[in-house]
Amino acid sequence: MNAPRTLQEAILYFADPDRCLKFMVDIRWPDGVKCPTCGSKEVYFLESRRVWKCKAKHAKQQFSAKVGTVFEDSPIGLDKWFAAVWMVANCKNGVSSYEIHRALKVTQKTAWFMDHRIRLAMQTGSFETVSGEFEVDESFIGGLARNMHKNKKAKITGTGGAGKAIVMGLLDRKTKKIRLRHVANTQRETLQGVVREYIEGGSYVYSDAWVAYNGLEREYIHQVIDHAESYVKGNVHTNGIENFWSLLKRGLKGTYISVEPFHLFRYLDEQAFRFNERKLDDGGRFITAMEGVTGKRVTYEKLTGKVEDAAA
Repeated sequence: MNAPRTLQEAILYFADPDRCLKFMVDIRWPDGVKCPTCGSKEVYFLESRRVWKCKAKHAKQQFSAKVGTVFEDSPIGLDKWFAAVWMVANCKNGVSSYEIHRALKVTQKTAWFMDHRIRLAMQTGSFETVSGEFEVDESFIGGLARNMHKNKKAKITGTGGAGKAIVMGLLDRKTKKIRLRHVANTQRETLQGVVREYIEGGSYVYSDAWVAYNGLEREYIHQVIDHAESYVKGNVHTNGIENFWSLLKRGLKGTYISVEPFHLFRYLDEQAFRFNERKLDDGGRFITAMEGVTGKRVTYEKLTGKVEDAAA
């Protein structure tokens, strides 16, 4: 597939609506356009409206390239959508809705909605359990204690995680890819449940000395690094996943500033996507993100909590 390799090339390339449409068709229907309702290839293009019509008799015979994708029902042109996808997929620390609003001349509300739809396209979905070597760790996401009101600061005990969102991560040392989960607590049942869901028994699991990981040695080759003593002992460390936490928090604190807990999993999907696809160039990450736009949809009502979101 012919595709631009830089943002400048992308803006020039997708300025032509015919190129936008062809690119969308090639991404979505590499074997030929199909009706998203019945799956038939017996369709014809209505050039005046830039939509297709299925020859079979059923509801929704006419459809555009956006139908059945995260772009569905959006009046925003594909040229602006592609530019937004490019930015979200390639800005290392993320890109805020205000930046998209200024860059693409859409409203901030529209840019925010676009941001979340693109994050949905980056969602990997379910994982199969795999074997190998894994670093596991959890991190607290929230404001710094020094910036809190004295009443909230007074409630902080232990490691300072009170009231913060908790994210658990599992880093596969072989593939160098990470899997993230927003969890309710750091109790043994919760953390070990996530480990068992993603990692096959008998695998190597490296963790810090948090007591919730005690007992993993019954199913895994579990090795512990006590950070009170050292950070590395040969192959036993959690440095890889610790590096990811610093990257994640730079984006959340520096770009997005304040993230609602019920949206946190979307931002995790975004950062995990860029991290897992970091070996690709910008064009490659853009294409990979675009390959995920089909078969996914989120409405503004779900994003704003007016309708319950099953994915949350």
